[in-house]
Amino acid sequence: MLRSLRLPVLAALATATLSACVSFGAKPPPFLLTLSPDVSPSAGEARTANEAQALTILIPTAPQKLRTQRIPVQQDDASIAYVKDAQWVEAPQRLFQRLLSETVAARSNRVVLDEGQYLTAPGEQLAGQLMEFGVDEATNEAVVVYQAMLVNSGGKSVTQRRFEAREPVGGKIEPKRVGEALSAAANRVAGEVAGWLAG
Repeated sequence: MLRSLRLPVLAALATATLSACVSFGAKPPPFLLTLSPDVSPSAGEARTANEAQALTILIPTAPQKLRTQRIPVQQDDASIAYVKDAQWVEAPQRLFQRLLSETVAARSNRVVLDEGQYLTAPGEQLAGQLMEFGVDEATNEAVVVYQAMLVNSGGKSVTQRRFEAREPVGGKIEPKRVGEALSAAANRVAGEVAGWLAG
């Protein structure tokens, strides 16, 4: 009888010990952040373009500190932390590419594609690097730096230009304030890129 009771008790103790040691995933943040464009193309508007007039906007490359859904805080030249409980809904490079596409399409008459949409010829291609997309702790500002590279439709010429925008966080570094400041800075950069492309 004693032996038959011992097995269930040992099994229960083992289960309790295991549940105290094993985590089934990190605690999710209270909400996810995204970027909202200040302008968008009009619904129902049809556009037609030949190969030279189309523009394909590629997802930018990014340094390792941005290859995460967390938001980096540059503390000094050698130290980076991340905003507590702040997380993008998807990779910031993809969010920025989508914001850029919406803004350029709204502020120009061009047919704007992304790399998953063109079928044969991508036309001109806008590539680049998202160099900064986080917070500068020293100035308490959200910082967006985008190095754009425009390749013509024949691939025979390349034009580069760097864009930068800073927006004050406006208080303690916390998810909502940082998300709003980064969205404002990203929209400013996207607007300047659209103006440059309109030339």
